[in-house]
Amino acid sequence: MTDDFGPTSTTLTTGDGLSLEAQWAVPDKPRSSVVICHPHPQHGGNMHSLVVSTLFTHLAAAGGAVLRFNFRGVGRSEGEHDFGEGEQLDVRAAVEAMAATNHQCPLVLAGWSFGADLALTCDVPDLAGWFLVAPPLRVLDASRLKAAPDPRPKWLAVPERDQFNPPDQAQATIADWTNAEVHPVGGADHFLVGRTDKLNTLVDEFLASL
Repeated sequence: MTDDFGPTSTTLTTGDGLSLEAQWAVPDKPRSSVVICHPHPQHGGNMHSLVVSTLFTHLAAAGGAVLRFNFRGVGRSEGEHDFGEGEQLDVRAAVEAMAATNHQCPLVLAGWSFGADLALTCDVPDLAGWFLVAPPLRVLDASRLKAAPDPRPKWLAVPERDQFNPPDQAQATIADWTNAEVHPVGGADHFLVGRTDKLNTLVDEFLASL
């Protein structure tokens, strides 16, 4: 998928000194502010993957500030894949970079699949909530998901036919989480081909609820 809203290339610096490839679109007066984490690097995931590009383009077109980045070892990002450990620093660097723009609008952390699970490890005070697409909820031990007990809102957009974590299973997993909701995506599997328009509607509803 190509982007039609002229994202600007930028570089993020992680807490352990790595440079990460990133792109963002930041209008003067954004309506929202969203950081998006991509799916698993070892399965071809990068910041141009389908769901990431769909959300990025949609949010930018709607006047939002939006940032996407490549995890360590992906594309032109330094380092190597760290099985969800070092990647937590990557997520934090992206959130901190967006927060530093100092726009007076809610900052949301989003992610797809691997990226959704990694988003759940970040609970910095700047965040207003989490928008999580098809989270497997098994990349890391449940104790590492800092957002789970956090009172800020979490919406899980779970494909109806997800091969790894369907809605009923996801609902059972988050039963003891705080302020978390499962929103099934009808007719979709984990990869959401042909169903990404439904994610645009859901993310708009989530942002409007903040």
